[in-house]
Amino acid sequence: MIYSITNEEFSLYQTLVYQQTGISLSDQKQALVVARLSKRLRELSLPTFQAYFDYVVNDTDQDELTRLLDLISTNKTEFFREPVHFQFLKEHILPHLQDSRCVRVWSAACSSGEEPYTIAMTLYDAVPDPAQWNFKILASDISTRMLAKAGKGIYEEEMVAHLPKGVLRRHFLRGKGDNLGRFKIKPHLSGMVVHRRINLMEDSYPIRAPLDSIFCRNVLIYFDRPTQARLVAKFDRYLKPGGYLFIGHSESLQWITHPFTCVAPTIYQKPGREVKREA
Repeated sequence: MIYSITNEEFSLYQTLVYQQTGISLSDQKQALVVARLSKRLRELSLPTFQAYFDYVVNDTDQDELTRLLDLISTNKTEFFREPVHFQFLKEHILPHLQDSRCVRVWSAACSSGEEPYTIAMTLYDAVPDPAQWNFKILASDISTRMLAKAGKGIYEEEMVAHLPKGVLRRHFLRGKGDNLGRFKIKPHLSGMVVHRRINLMEDSYPIRAPLDSIFCRNVLIYFDRPTQARLVAKFDRYLKPGGYLFIGHSESLQWITHPFTCVAPTIYQKPGREVKREA
């Protein structure tokens, strides 16, 4: 069955997704919504997008709402994407933590896990004796489907083909037999990462210890400015004084009110210690 969506039906989904996630679906996203949800309508034998909307809002367990948000959310990432951020983490953040040897980082939209595992690789390779450090990385996403993939830490060969051979050798197990052509994150890295489902629109997050840095990259572009401002204000609450916020290279905080100082393009520091600007 081929499905189509009316403007009135699409408006219902726009409102629901915005209320639940803060994501603004433009009118140009109608085709995307149809493409991503049609299979689910067929699985449930539902005739229209109105019928599926009613099914979602009447599900008291909200399991179907979670599934819908999984299908709608965009998940694009890769290992060492925007590499200047990881260089900054290594060269400008880690040295300040030498005394405590305790590092807390949040990957706030981790998708299938490449970002938090890249953070883990960066930290692990930057110190002479990683066993003497306490590295903890919180990897969160709204998509349970992506979190399940991230938790497994298994990637197809084409997803790691651009990584140096030394990185593959140190941090990945090469698949054999039925897993030939796949690579799995080694335990010394996977043990550094904790995966949690977190909706960034929630009033508070399950984070107890103050964070040294937050990676929230290529996420703000999906929000309107009021939502961006609220989210950045919440990040401020969870960062240590002097902590850092990383955003994507297509994003900026210049149009919203915030307490951070821009120390390099797309890198912001919370007040609290001397700010070191990049040339």
